[in-house]
Amino acid sequence: MRIISGEYRGRVLKSPPSLKTRPTSDRLRETLFNILSPKISDETRFLDLCAGTGAIGIEALSRGAKFVTFVDKSRKSCALVETNLDLLEIPENQTEVICSAAEDFVRRAQEQTFNIVFFDPPYKNDYQKILQSFGEKDSALLSNEGFFIAEHHAKMNLPDVVGDLRRWRIIKQGDNSLSFYEKE
Repeated sequence: MRIISGEYRGRVLKSPPSLKTRPTSDRLRETLFNILSPKISDETRFLDLCAGTGAIGIEALSRGAKFVTFVDKSRKSCALVETNLDLLEIPENQTEVICSAAEDFVRRAQEQTFNIVFFDPPYKNDYQKILQSFGEKDSALLSNEGFFIAEHHAKMNLPDVVGDLRRWRIIKQGDNSLSFYEKE
């Protein structure tokens, strides 16, 4: 796995030793960031939810995001994210790594606001709970101009509308899909 563009372009990340973690492919990451790049600035707060290797969040930092929060419930994945951040010598004041289940993190993070959220859980997870948390009318987790992106199996149907979230785009690539949501 390598960083595709930006400050850390071409740098190689450590991959997980087992197949339990399913990293987003380079090709799908490139497609994702071709869409997101114009929306990333030095003010962007990015949430990599179910971070795995951290490749998505690190790509966001490489392309100019101000701060990335990496969340994963696996201690091994959190250690791998830390290793990859250290490998690229990314300043600690630009990141935080939190070892927590996605639902628990979202429940506790009500004071935080993110501009872009990328959610890539194991495909058997229930996406609905997380979508509802970000789509609640009084939730400030996602900024008003923010984007919530869910990576999911292409055969999985996610809703077009959840609370205040409306899906505005879906991209299918092989067995994977990206669903892009924004606030209505």
